[in-house]
Formats: sequence, C-alpha cells, structure tokens
Amino acid sequence: MQGKSTEAIYLQEEKLKNLYEQSLKELESIGINMEDKQQIGNIDIRISKRKNKRYGCCKQENPDKKYKIVQKKGFHKSIKYEKFNEHHIEISNWVMQLNDEIIKNTIIHELIHCIPFCNNHGKEFKKYADYINNKLGYNITTKGNVKSDFENSNLEYTEINDYKYKIICNNCGQIIYRKRFNSNLIKRYRCGKCGGNLKLVK
Repeated sequence: MQGKSTEAIYLQEEKLKNLYEQSLKELESIGINMEDKQQIGNIDIRISKRKNKRYGCCKQENPDKKYKIVQKKGFHKSIKYEKFNEHHIEISNWVMQLNDEIIKNTIIHELIHCIPFCNNHGKEFKKYADYINNKLGYNITTKGNVKSDFENSNLEYTEINDYKYKIICNNCGQIIYRKRFNSNLIKRYRCGKCGGNLKLVK
C-alpha cells in the first residue's frame, strides 16, 4: 500500500514538472522568457502538502533592493518590493486531478507573480494575464471557478474546505459554511442575499 502511495506521488510530481516545462515554452513562444535569471530570478515549483482551498501560491524571498518602494500614510511608513530573486510556487494537490489545460492555467497564473511589479493582482498582473489569454487562449483571472473547472475536467464537484458546519437559507437556498457554530447565527441573523431564515444542515 505504501509503495502505491509513493508511486502515485512520484507520478504527480512528474506530471507537474512536465506541465511546468510546457508552460515555460508556451510563454517563451510569445516573448515572455521566465528563465531569464537576471530579470526574473530563480523559480522552483512543487505540489503543496497542505490542504488548501486555493489553486496555488507563489512565495517570494530575497527582494531586489533596487525595486524598493517606501509608502507613507500619515505617520506610518511601509516598505514593499516590486521584484524578488527567489520564487517558490506551490500548486494545490486537488488541482492535479483537473485536466492539463486547467493545471497549466494555474501554473501560468503563479508564474506571472514572478514577473517584476506583478506580485499582486494589480494592473501589471492583469496586463500580462490579458496578453497571455489573447495569445495562448488561456483563461487566467484573479479568481478561479472551482465548480466549473471540475465540470470541465469531467469530475464530480465536491466542496474543497474543512468547514464543519453548513447553514442554508430556507428561502433562496444560499449555502454558508462555518468552522464554528453559534446558535445566535440562525436565531438573530438572516440571509444576506434575500433576508430569509437560516437553518443548520450539518
């Protein structure tokens, strides 16, 4: 049993590595060279070992001091950097069961964050996302649609969360998930969508 588990992990890691290489080549074909160490820095990618609801993340280290920005607001001062030399991309384990195009869509989303001035979902990120979508036919957005991606991968959709409680509106059917439950929630509050009464399902 342990052998099968180890083999499955190895196959998933190889799959991610191959799709990552494909993503790099596709980006290079439209003039975005993610292997330019001087401009981009070092990138590594792996499957996240933690249970995450998000598709992936890009953790960054070793900021480039030349890209330092000091922001002042009243008496407060904050420092941020627009370029980093080390990027650690993690793709959530559940994403690896989706179809290859959706996995690459996730990989490329995180790769954009490695580009200077793109370490958030601001103007520069959206500029690159729009360019890649138009040139390569991807659907890179700031937020994914999990249910749609499961359906497009011919997989049954299940909620990806660790919430213990499920609350539903008696009127419109809107579902609310909570990690903790307080009876006052359904006694004193109403649905934010339609104003209907709430009930605990799970």
